[in-house]
Amino acid sequence: MAFYLIGDVQGCDSALGRLLAKIDFSPSRDTVYLLGDLVNRGPDSAAVLRRTMALQGSAHCLLGNHDLSLLAVAHGLRAPHRNDTMDSILAAPEREAMLDWLRHQKMAIRAHGWLMVHGGVLPQWDVEQVLQLAAEVEAVLRGPALVEFLAHMYGNQPDRWDDALQGNDRLRVIVNALTRLRFCTPEGTMDLRASGGIGAAPPGYLPWFDLPARRTAGVPIAFGHWSTLGFLQRPDLLSMDTGCVWGGCLSALRLADATSGQQLVQVKCEQARAPGESA
Repeated sequence: MAFYLIGDVQGCDSALGRLLAKIDFSPSRDTVYLLGDLVNRGPDSAAVLRRTMALQGSAHCLLGNHDLSLLAVAHGLRAPHRNDTMDSILAAPEREAMLDWLRHQKMAIRAHGWLMVHGGVLPQWDVEQVLQLAAEVEAVLRGPALVEFLAHMYGNQPDRWDDALQGNDRLRVIVNALTRLRFCTPEGTMDLRASGGIGAAPPGYLPWFDLPARRTAGVPIAFGHWSTLGFLQRPDLLSMDTGCVWGGCLSALRLADATSGQQLVQVKCEQARAPGESA
């Protein structure tokens, strides 16, 4: 029995298939946690969903910003970006089953000693609050207010958490932090535009995981989303987006257990987007 974390797949089904084969993944024995952005920009998002859905209880998936974008596009609430590659899902005969499965995935997971998110965690939040706030969004995604939520999901304001936030503003801050966050101030003000590596932080901002007063400091956190950061491993931190769709690798990390230490396994992705395209 082994437990694996896998970074952003983004529609690269061939790479995902080769990675699962390389780790000798067995659905009856092993468990995989996919850290969000299953779909978009790669060549076959529908195949990724079919493969992941077939794994049933042996695969646990986070929702990333591209996965939420697919839901918004599918409901006619957001125009597709010129670089989107969602058509294989939108035109699939099992489209509704795929979309329904997607909206039942998680915004945050805590398992095997790790807190898992797609984007990041604001400094004001402890682990229990992260899970509670993630559950608020999950309930809306799975409920009758889905379309209203998706219609108001986008926007960069408010850019800072406040416990008094309510309604769409509250949900928007939670979603932005958990799926889009890279940089914020020590006070928790988010910058959602900068997308380069650590050195690209705007003045006064830091990577969310380097904030000195973060309440989740010392809690092991695994995340994706940040392809320009790449694989980063610290005792309490794992960055798993290694830029598969941009010509990098798709990565799986086997979590340490009683018989084995952590093991990183990677496959090269044949799909390469143009360097100037946005993640």
